[in-house]
Amino acid sequence: MRVALIDYDSGNLHSAEKAFALVGRDRGAEVVVTADPAVVASADRIVLPGDGAFPACRASFDAVPGMMKALQQAVLDRKAPFLGICVGMQMLADVGHEYRETPGFGWIGGRIDRIRPADPGLKVPHMGWNALEIRRAHPLLEGISGGDHAYFVHSWQFLPDSGDDLVAAVDYGGPVTAIVARDNIAGTQFHPEKSQATGLRLIRNFLDWQP
Repeated sequence: MRVALIDYDSGNLHSAEKAFALVGRDRGAEVVVTADPAVVASADRIVLPGDGAFPACRASFDAVPGMMKALQQAVLDRKAPFLGICVGMQMLADVGHEYRETPGFGWIGGRIDRIRPADPGLKVPHMGWNALEIRRAHPLLEGISGGDHAYFVHSWQFLPDSGDDLVAAVDYGGPVTAIVARDNIAGTQFHPEKSQATGLRLIRNFLDWQP
């Protein structure tokens, strides 16, 4: 099994690479950090991380020649399991509204809007540990329970058009999306590579996932 972590100069890939390699060792997984569209197009699993602002991440991704076509071939045509992390998850939406309107991939209907906690004492960005609220069963949550904690750093969230695509949320002065999924495509707003036991279990589930 080859797992491709897409390198498009957006996000800290080192910790993600270490976490996926650690979990994948017992599964014979080869974890590669790559900006090569040919490697992505043929990978068995694909991970798209992302840190920073949505428009900057989208621009950096689009600046890699051939990467969008390779991703579409792998994920949409071959149905390879895909995991977006943080802004990598947000890019699955139709559109982002951070700074300016920016198109996403449109793979899971919805938009990216600013977090607006009902409690004015809650600061944005939403930063730190928060307990997951599971909205529906999904293979990525095998062995993960409601109340398990994950690590978040973000000011914007994915608002899916369909509740069927919402897998988990957290409470931060109101519901904040934590996991979305549809078919072979999934995304986590939190960083599994920084979420200790919960994150490592989710990575394990992703490597075992057979959509």
